[in-house]
Amino acid sequence: MKLASLKEGGRDGTLVVVSRDLSRGVRVPQIAATLQQAIEDWDRAAPALAEVYAALTRGDEPRSFAIDPQQLASPLPRAFQFLDGSVYLHHMEKARKARGADMPPNYKTDPLMYQGLSDRFIGPRDPMVVPDESLGLDYEAELAVVVGDVPMGTSAAQASGHIKLLMLLNDFTLRTITRTELPKGFGFMQAKPTSSFSPVAVTPEELGAAWDGEKLDLPILSSINGQPMGRANTARDMFFTYRALIAHAARTRSLSAGTIIGAGAVSNLDPETGYACLAEKRADEELAAGRATTPWLRFGDRVRIEMLDAGGASIFGAIDNAVAKA
Repeated sequence: MKLASLKEGGRDGTLVVVSRDLSRGVRVPQIAATLQQAIEDWDRAAPALAEVYAALTRGDEPRSFAIDPQQLASPLPRAFQFLDGSVYLHHMEKARKARGADMPPNYKTDPLMYQGLSDRFIGPRDPMVVPDESLGLDYEAELAVVVGDVPMGTSAAQASGHIKLLMLLNDFTLRTITRTELPKGFGFMQAKPTSSFSPVAVTPEELGAAWDGEKLDLPILSSINGQPMGRANTARDMFFTYRALIAHAARTRSLSAGTIIGAGAVSNLDPETGYACLAEKRADEELAAGRATTPWLRFGDRVRIEMLDAGGASIFGAIDNAVAKA
């Protein structure tokens, strides 16, 4: 099934069940007022939500209304925890080389992960506001999972059962700030202003055979101002899977229901799949010509991220954020 949040009812929005073609929605206050409430009581809420989804799919849900993507918040407008990894080592190696940083000595044994801002996310069609173009705004096209309660010590083998939802992610990054912030040794803060997520989150069974319990075998499409940037497959060249990321995060603490876990900008070894962020494209330009020629995002630029099924239909809806001055 597919779930979304309307920009109404407070900071956590109003939960709606969305039709498979993303055209219709139904409010479900009798089941859960918000997606966070549903995730916290998933064993009870999920079957009831699935019944509404089935009725909506059949076209016999009288409470349905037309979905306007502009009125949608992030599926989770805020989250108790947002963790983002970097499991496409090809991307990580290039990004670090571009800013003159070495790879961590254990990067092939322990996933790289940071805890990001989660008290607010911008909506899938909201502007991304930044104070200054000189901060080097970049996008990162990613896939993220939402988990239920994960006990401390959960193993990778046990982790798949805790994945309740998947959604697309644009993890905005201010690349100029990373050059001075990360060497301090305390990780990201100012360099990660906020993120945006796809209009809907989907349950794993909605993805069919493309989802194997730990990775999704589909390309993620990104473009800037209508010009295609990349179509890398999210399963290919994934050094650590979502199961490994969950186990890594839960090694010394439990994870609360609604925790979001990303896997980093998607990057394939095949150069024909393009790029999921500007940093990697600029790194290739520097390697080839000695300097980067592609600019960072500027005011007025529009970034679009989407994923299509085998029939060409949008699975999650499109993230479509314009860059604006704060």
